Amino acid sequence: MTALEKATGDVVFKFEPFVLHVLCQELQDAQMLHAVAVDSGFRNSGITVGKGGKITMAVRSTHCLEVPLSHKGRLMVSEEYIEFLVRVANQKMEENI
Repeated sequence: MTALEKATGDVVFKFEPFVLHVLCQELQDAQMLHAVAVDSGFRNSGITVGKGGKITMAVRSTHCLEVPLSHKGRLMVSEEYIEFLVRVANQKMEENI
């Protein structure tokens, strides 16, 4: 709260989703890992094949959160709401784990 009160610009509370990049030797390995990731709830997962044939499987969570807190130095939410956002973000972190 002290940092927010001193802010002169825009402040955003942001929680980034979990991302794990795995380099795979074969496409079938990436496909198997992708199926496991999606079945485990990581619905934003995907496979990328680079120009050189490098196969990368990205396990991605959908647990993100981005909320503006202040605009031009003016706090737009209450301390109670910020505490709520922290609880929500911590819950999302537990879901990532």
